[in-house]
Amino acid sequence: MNVRRLSKLGATALLILAAGCQRSPEAQAVTRETTAAGATAAPSSTPPVLSGTPDVAALVARVQPSVVNITSEHEVEVPRDMPGDPFGGDSPFGWFFGPNRHGRRPPVEPFERGRKQQALGSGILIDAAGHVVTNAHVVEDADVVRVKLADDREFKAKVKGRDPQLDLAVLELEGAKDLPAATLGSSAALRVGEYVIAIGNPFGLGHTVTMGIVSAKSRTIGAGPYDDFIQTDASINPGNSGGPLFNLRGEVVGINTAINPNGKGIGFAIPIDDVKDVLPQLLGTGHVARGRLGVVIQPVDAGLAKAFGLDRPRGALIAEVEPDGPAQKAGLQSGDVIVEVDGTEVQNAHDLPRMVARHAPGSKVKVKVLRKGETKTFEATLAALADEQGKGAAPSGPSVDSSGLGAELMDAPDGGGAVVRRVRPGSAADEALAPGDVIVEVDRAPVKNAAEASEQIGRALKKGPALLRIERDGRGLYVVIESTSPR
Repeated sequence: MNVRRLSKLGATALLILAAGCQRSPEAQAVTRETTAAGATAAPSSTPPVLSGTPDVAALVARVQPSVVNITSEHEVEVPRDMPGDPFGGDSPFGWFFGPNRHGRRPPVEPFERGRKQQALGSGILIDAAGHVVTNAHVVEDADVVRVKLADDREFKAKVKGRDPQLDLAVLELEGAKDLPAATLGSSAALRVGEYVIAIGNPFGLGHTVTMGIVSAKSRTIGAGPYDDFIQTDASINPGNSGGPLFNLRGEVVGINTAINPNGKGIGFAIPIDDVKDVLPQLLGTGHVARGRLGVVIQPVDAGLAKAFGLDRPRGALIAEVEPDGPAQKAGLQSGDVIVEVDGTEVQNAHDLPRMVARHAPGSKVKVKVLRKGETKTFEATLAALADEQGKGAAPSGPSVDSSGLGAELMDAPDGGGAVVRRVRPGSAADEALAPGDVIVEVDRAPVKNAAEASEQIGRALKKGPALLRIERDGRGLYVVIESTSPR
């Protein structure tokens, strides 16, 4: 999904032109007569709230003091402009207006200089001492951060902690005390269709209030391994980044962070429960330490569910186990389907990284798996989350034509399986395999070379769908070959 973070914009100026109109003497007379007769009551300065509807105005007045506007500055490198050039150095007109306006174009200097760039965002006060939660991208590479409150007080702020994985940051306001803090609610209790209110600083228009509903929960937008966003149609725009999403009880249920630029009314917020999980670490150490199980996983679709004996697509399939990692030491194997972690069901593969990451390194977790139709439980001691490293590309060499599969295979080095060299369009392998894939298992049995893989695949396809374990881009993956006949 194409999404866009909501900061990194300069201030936007608005010019508003208003034209009044004067009522006719007849209309004025009618108004005076009606008022004198008492037939029409004067309009109320505060419209009454209808029975059963929320008093949004009162709610906003209560929570708005806890919302802040954020301006961050950082230096960027740009091509050097000519002095006194109001059009910029690359303008075809600029050189007529600077010191060299008499027709001699100045030489281009082969160096750059720094220039200050502003980014606008929003935030929410979480305690009276002046700690503010916002998005990490709002203050990324910032040299100076300033925070403005609803009552126009301004504070200089320092970045106390950052979590790029969740796109969160905590700021500390210098010299602040007794500030109006917000109440953090529960995103787990939030219901789809529930009314929510967003307050922020869109396009530099501070403390803008919009209202909508929760459109969906647990959205994956491709922002990282811990995607779990609230989708809302409450209007949010560039500059809303880091601002709060409130429920009608005035509790913060999310932190606005992204929009879909291709659609109106599609915005995303980080669930406040995820924020509360990492806040103690951000306030205490300035960074977040997450646990790591040491497995490569993949989703379980209908074909894989049938192949692994599941009643329905669920859980996270282990495609690869890290050598000497926590999972291998605990006894987990590739082909295991993780269905529970510490008694909590794993609905799909996307749930597992978040469930594991909530535990600190060194924590012990119980992992329930389905292995060859049997349920087994293992206890794993989590390691610290580290960057993943890919493996090398597959080599070239003599090939074997696996006609039943519809792919040309060649030997992997050192008896490491069969490399897919070509895939015939419309064949059984067309949608499941790609050139460069390395087939290492057929129906849970290891294969050493192309000839062995071709023979076992042909034998398996005579009985029904074949389950292959492959390596793609250095990572393990299971695929199901459904048919032997060309399509």
